[in-house]
Amino acid sequence: MSLRNHAFAALAVVVAALFGAPHAHAAGKVCKLEINANDAMQFDKKELDVAGDCTEVTLTLNHTGKLPASAMGHNWVLTKTADVTAVANAGMAAGLAANYLPAGDARIIAATKIIGGGQTTSVTFPTSKLAKGGDYTFFCSFPGHYVIMKGVLKFG
Repeated sequence: MSLRNHAFAALAVVVAALFGAPHAHAAGKVCKLEINANDAMQFDKKELDVAGDCTEVTLTLNHTGKLPASAMGHNWVLTKTADVTAVANAGMAAGLAANYLPAGDARIIAATKIIGGGQTTSVTFPTSKLAKGGDYTFFCSFPGHYVIMKGVLKFG
């Protein structure tokens, strides 16, 4: 390799270090979670853990049952634990077309759409909406489901 090629390669490394690293860092760390729901109104997990260095979370919900969304639909909703009942009750009035969630409700940190048996959906949200060690509950907002279809999300 000639001196000119070495100099060019060195310059490329410097440029990548100066300009590539901030862009890679800005993208952050996306952490992936997966949870299943069934026709017996159950999530397969009661607790989800998000590492403190995650900047975003992508949660995938799989409905492993066979019943349609209108009969046994499920979604995944995340709120502060203190807001679960109020959000679930407000969602009942919103109806299936609104995924049993009140439109524009700031108490909802993240939510998927309602899905039926055999379907999958996901939601991505920034962890900037969470406080490390905060008290968060995930639940299904289909009418009546939140009472037993819920769990804890831990961040940090």
